[in-house]
Amino acid sequence: MREVRADAFPRVTDALRAVESLLLGGGQRTARRNAWTSVLEDRRRAKDRVEAQYVLEAVADRTSRAT
Repeated sequence: MREVRADAFPRVTDALRAVESLLLGGGQRTARRNAWTSVLEDRRRAKDRVEAQYVLEAVADRTSRAT
């Protein structure tokens, strides 16, 4: 089994950010980060919708059993 050091990941992240800063201008970096933030927010909202749907279905199921 291969051992993974916990401190290896920040170094990789730092290296990728350094390469990104060399290849992309400031505006492109900002746009990419904004796009990624939007993706994460969309995923959060989708998760919230799934959870709300689950609750609504559970309440509807409980209500239909009671009648």
